Amino acid sequence: MRKSKISIIGAGVIGSTTAQCCASAELGDIVLLDRPALGDMTRGKALDLMQALPIFGYNAKVVGTSDYANTANSDIVVITAGLPRKLGMSRDELLAFNVKIVTNVCEQVKRTSPDAKVIVVSNPVDAMVQRALQVTGFPHHHVFGHAGILDSARYCAFLALELGVSMEDISGMVIGEHGDTMVPVASCTSVSGIPIKQLIDPNRLDEIIERTRFAGTEIIGLFKTTGPFYAPAAAITRMVEAIVRDKKRLMPCSAYCDKEYGVGGYYVGVPVVLGTDGVERIIELELSDSEQAAFQRSIEVIKSQVKTMAELA
Repeated sequence: MRKSKISIIGAGVIGSTTAQCCASAELGDIVLLDRPALGDMTRGKALDLMQALPIFGYNAKVVGTSDYANTANSDIVVITAGLPRKLGMSRDELLAFNVKIVTNVCEQVKRTSPDAKVIVVSNPVDAMVQRALQVTGFPHHHVFGHAGILDSARYCAFLALELGVSMEDISGMVIGEHGDTMVPVASCTSVSGIPIKQLIDPNRLDEIIERTRFAGTEIIGLFKTTGPFYAPAAAITRMVEAIVRDKKRLMPCSAYCDKEYGVGGYYVGVPVVLGTDGVERIIELELSDSEQAAFQRSIEVIKSQVKTMAELA
């Protein structure tokens, strides 16, 4: 059986940790790519990772490169390239810098891997994935963004800590922008089937929701010089697994919505069914009035980012 080919563009902490997670899960052979100035470092990371795999009994080929020819005919391309968000920097401030990088990467991906499913991680992700669609011209269900799984995991982790229960028992979902206006959906949150509002005081739940919105900023404040990478890499790997193994997983991703939710042709975090054909279905939730209003505010932020991006690109 042919192995899947997974190319990760950007060999920084998120990209290299994603390579490790995907290789350890034996999801396919990995190509780790970064710009020529970092070619030796990228090749070194790939070689180090491949040498670690036999110790754990895993089997995967890992290649480090600065040549897009090595990524040709990838099944999945993960784009992590770009300036990471730093302390005091908003995701919006990354637009001017990262739109150029994502544009250049997508031009190469279009040329070398025209049938790939593309997962965009670079921030601000909802705008960057819109740019990826514009540049590649791929079917919109083959181009989508990470973040909803990550934000949902953060939400569930905070709830588990608050309740003193296993994280496995928490079911929660975050939709909307991957940013300050994200919407943790309390009406879709439960613990072993028990609605969350029966277990946590509303004011305390609001505090946890607010912490979720700024969870990335909290970690950046602790790291000082970089952003989070373990949880983002785990979220990306879950998406790759759903595609490679045709899992039909229902999970939140930044997906292209037109008539869905009345978005009108923009990418936004929503629950989708993710399988071998990418985003195979979008699930429309019945939101409460307050959740719907918050979701609409989040959509407007994304539209504003896309407008700004169009002026910069």
